[in-house]
Amino acid sequence: NTFYDKIPIETPYGEASVYIYVNDIPSNQLDKWLKIEAERFRKPVFRIFHTELEAVYEEKNRSLDSDGDKVYESLFESLFKKHNYGLQTTIGTIDHLKNPSLLEIRKYFYKNYVPNNMAVILVGDIDPQATIAKIQAAFGGMQAKEIKPYTFEPEDEITSPIIKNIYGPDAESVTMAYRFPGAQSKDATLLDLMSSILSNGNAGLLDLNLVKKQAVLEASAGAETLEDYSVLYFEGKAKEGQPLEDVKNALLSQIDLLKSGNFDASLLKAIINNYKKQILQRDESNAGRAYTILDAFTTNTDWQKACAKLDEMSKLTKQDIVNFSNKYFKDNYVCIYKRIGKDESVVKVDKPTITPVEVNRDAQSKFVNDVLTMPSKDMAPIFVDYNKDINKSKMKNVEVLSVQNKINNLYTMYYYVPMGKWHNKLLPLAVDYLQYLGTNKYSADAISKTFYQTASDFGVSSSNEETYVYLNGLNENFKTDVQLFEHLIANCKPDADALADMIAGMKKKRSDAKLNKGAIRQALSSYAKYGADNPFNYNLSDNELDAITADQLVALLRQLTSYQHKVLYYGPMNAKTLTTNLQALHPVASNLKAIPPMHQFKFTTANKNEVLFTDYDMVQSELTWLRNGEIYNEAQLPVINLFNEYFGGSMSGVVFQDIRESKALAYSTFATYMTPTKSKEPFSILGYVGCQSDKMKESLDAMNALLNKLPMSEKMLAQAKSAITTNIATTRITKSSILFNYLNALKKESKEDIRKQTYNAVPMLSFKEVNNFYDNNIANKKYTLCVVANEKKVNMSELEKFGPVTKLDLKTIFGY
Repeated sequence: NTFYDKIPIETPYGEASVYIYVNDIPSNQLDKWLKIEAERFRKPVFRIFHTELEAVYEEKNRSLDSDGDKVYESLFESLFKKHNYGLQTTIGTIDHLKNPSLLEIRKYFYKNYVPNNMAVILVGDIDPQATIAKIQAAFGGMQAKEIKPYTFEPEDEITSPIIKNIYGPDAESVTMAYRFPGAQSKDATLLDLMSSILSNGNAGLLDLNLVKKQAVLEASAGAETLEDYSVLYFEGKAKEGQPLEDVKNALLSQIDLLKSGNFDASLLKAIINNYKKQILQRDESNAGRAYTILDAFTTNTDWQKACAKLDEMSKLTKQDIVNFSNKYFKDNYVCIYKRIGKDESVVKVDKPTITPVEVNRDAQSKFVNDVLTMPSKDMAPIFVDYNKDINKSKMKNVEVLSVQNKINNLYTMYYYVPMGKWHNKLLPLAVDYLQYLGTNKYSADAISKTFYQTASDFGVSSSNEETYVYLNGLNENFKTDVQLFEHLIANCKPDADALADMIAGMKKKRSDAKLNKGAIRQALSSYAKYGADNPFNYNLSDNELDAITADQLVALLRQLTSYQHKVLYYGPMNAKTLTTNLQALHPVASNLKAIPPMHQFKFTTANKNEVLFTDYDMVQSELTWLRNGEIYNEAQLPVINLFNEYFGGSMSGVVFQDIRESKALAYSTFATYMTPTKSKEPFSILGYVGCQSDKMKESLDAMNALLNKLPMSEKMLAQAKSAITTNIATTRITKSSILFNYLNALKKESKEDIRKQTYNAVPMLSFKEVNNFYDNNIANKKYTLCVVANEKKVNMSELEKFGPVTKLDLKTIFGY
């Protein structure tokens, strides 16, 4: 797996000249990877230039349709008048894109892609010394060149608030930011600490004073530490009828608390404890360790200093925070109001004339052949053995499933209840309501603070068919954490005022969702899959919401674990110790309640082509093809997985190569034959193209052609087979993922890791089996085409050629 990203990783706008190339590779393929990368950085050949340029046009148009992108572009432009953080976005302007130069691209590459401007960061199952020697052999021939450091004039002081308005169809919001010194400043650590005091998701000032008290709809803050400057940003959303200016003032009021020292000093120690836990969690993964090193490299931070950051943070005091806040917080902020309205400034990139590039699917260069024939050590797959890898015990009639953590001192535990929204529409509301409730002993704030002080997380999440109560933290706090949560769930007190505020907020969020094109697309797809009665619009009406009482929701919360459930645990305790501890902490009734029946949805059968259309003010159009297939059959999984990898599962699939790389019709496109989560439910085919409105006809024709005639390439099929078996052989399911792998298998009535069948069967499959599957399940079938687009910018007659068009309003597809 390979992709590239930009630095700073978390920020959409930064120095455009800084890139990362990320590879996730098996350890036995290291030599091949080094050969490929060394050749790519030695002398790249920029093929399919004009079609890839058109894909970048598509990417630009997608950003013009994104209110979030426009907000952050305006934010950084306002903060940085002299630095590339604000002067230059990664993708550039429309004028940049209209005047491309392949010559300039080559000059840029040979100027900047030199060894003294690069780093190779490797984390994983490697021998460090042997690997360094291999890297030297592969990249040692690259010649260093003089790289002039990026220079800039210091930014002028912001002496009064900079206020801007951004317009678009998405929900309204407020985004604010202050500018701070960069990573090399001694104040960088102070900034991170202050950011966590303001907002940490549990016990920060914004969390307790704005979110839990429901003073605004949403509020958060965070710091981005960059090399030359840093940014502290605030984000907020308004309640119904609340002016955005009031949200801004609410955010500023929390800064005043910092400046006056009106916050609990014990919060500093709690933040340190949580950072320690986050470091343990981060370092459990290769990616986490790699990105930590990467962050130090890209911000030019000495590695020893990076490792000592926690110690430095531990030395800071409340007075340090007060002094720091008064030093930097003045009327020197940028505030962007995202308002609902038409953006008259948007000018899309027009569609150029594109000559499709021939896709030579069966061509293979000598270099590729040399790489593929390089010897490598075989790696055997390791499948989950549900009898050996999971410790199964009983606590009365509750099954306890556990996997022992032998890496560190962290634990994660879930109470898994197979009951959700489809069983009781009130359950998701009850789950959300819990965060606002206290007990006869503790206030809601005190509970959040206590969990945060012990570096523990807790919560309840509910989906359509299941609910999870979860706890995670340090094992030495296990008993304290469980006792407190059990006390909360058993003794939570009704709060009518909190419920009224929550219902009002929920109505506002539901209204906001109807302004989001992604939610609209999801709603249309659900309508296509199930019909008018579908999971997406299975919602309480406003009248039903208003009729809910606090007592109803509290009763549901208190009874939650009196229903049939399982306990899932990953942590240091063995199964016997865990069960012994839980017997004293988690009371279990002798007769647990049976799970109530759930609402049943009917899957649609596509007997004709049809179009479901919803109007949305946007530059692009979103096209989704959908049809339900045959009922789940585990025996078909090998050929389905092979078909998906070959047809539309990745950048090397037929769909991506044809629609993006050959014809340049879309930046994003895919197709997949989806496997249901449960047995006795149908498979379904899903295709997607996100394209400019003026390329809708060509996109329709291109995807329809691929859904009716499968291009044949034996080489691509061989690559797809190798990709599947290699991925299975080198993927290790570990930690709590073992437990969820087991639960997913139970839903499909499987007794073993279902990857095993695919691994054994795929090497024996030929194009004949793939084509037979395609003919029986994909080709010449009827589809429902879901379209989200601006009705004024698309040719409706072209959609009518596909099938009859039904225009669906938002109330119909959202259910409220």
